[in-house]
Amino acid sequence: MRHGKKFNHLGRTSSHRKAMLSNMASSLILHKRITTTVAKAKELRKYVEPLITKSKADTTHSRRVVFSYLQNKESAHELFNEVATKVANRPGGYTRIIKLGNRLGDNADMCLIELVDYNEIYTTEKATKRTRRSRRGGKKKEGAEETQAKSGKAAASKEKEQAEEQKAAAQTEAPAEEESQDKADDTPKAKTDNQDKKEEQ
Repeated sequence: MRHGKKFNHLGRTSSHRKAMLSNMASSLILHKRITTTVAKAKELRKYVEPLITKSKADTTHSRRVVFSYLQNKESAHELFNEVATKVANRPGGYTRIIKLGNRLGDNADMCLIELVDYNEIYTTEKATKRTRRSRRGGKKKEGAEETQAKSGKAAASKEKEQAEEQKAAAQTEAPAEEESQDKADDTPKAKTDNQDKKEEQ
């Protein structure tokens, strides 16, 4: 009989149960989400959340306590260096259980247990940044941006065309001025030649 035994033994001996929860906790910390049965996930939540709270105080004592539960250097390192900084402002509730339905073989209740702060879909940061707007408003804004971009491109192309026209006009004016100067230089010579001929006569 159970008689006041509050936790789920999961059909295992004490040593087997502790080893299993330790391995599952290490996998959860390293991979951020794992798929398991609902009963195991609920026990894992009670096992791993106090360890995450302990990791917020990065002291030698807390590292030794956490390692005594996890028995895995990589997961302990990951917990203190990355997970603890990510969940620093969260006052508990570090994990989430999402039910997936029943397993095909034995019809067991399956679920996905994950660290809350590593799920990009449900994070509150993105929800606060996103603003509510109707479909029309979004399209209008996009259309306005496109028209502004098009008008900007058209203005730039017009400016380029005007600059090219000015350059071409300056180039055509320069030879015309040279020709007029040459003509001006030629006319006095012609006049002096005519005067010389008249004097000879």
